[in-house]
Amino acid sequence: VQLQAFGGGLVQAGGSLRLSCAVSGRTANSGTMGWFLQAPGKERQFVAAVRMYDGSTYYADTVKGRFTISRDRAKNTVYLHMSSLKPEDTAVYYCAASPRYYVLSYRFTRGDFPSWGQGTQVTVSS
Repeated sequence: VQLQAFGGGLVQAGGSLRLSCAVSGRTANSGTMGWFLQAPGKERQFVAAVRMYDGSTYYADTVKGRFTISRDRAKNTVYLHMSSLKPEDTAVYYCAASPRYYVLSYRFTRGDFPSWGQGTQVTVSS
C-alpha cells in the first residue's frame, strides 16, 4: 500500500486546515487508516483513525471536538479536518494504514500501522 499525505501549511491559531491522504495499492474499504503527528524532538503521537468498512472513528483526547477524520471510499482518500488549531498542534502529520480492524475502545500506537506516508508539515502561529 502507498500513502501520500498533503494539505499542510501555515495557519493562524484558531484557524482550520484539511489534510488529505491518498491511498493506492489496496481497496479503500479495508482495514483502518490513521493520522499521527510528530513535533520536533518528540515521539510520534496518535491523532485519529477511521475504520474503513463502517466509518467508525477514534480520536486522541487532545483533538476531540476539534479534529474530524473522514474517508471517501470512491476516491480512496482519508481526510483530517482540523479546526480551532493551536500552536501546540504544530507538527509533521503522517497518515498510516493498518490491515486490521479494532474495537472502538482501542488505544492506538504507531506500531499498529505497518504502512506510512511521507508526512506533511502543519505550522500554527500564535
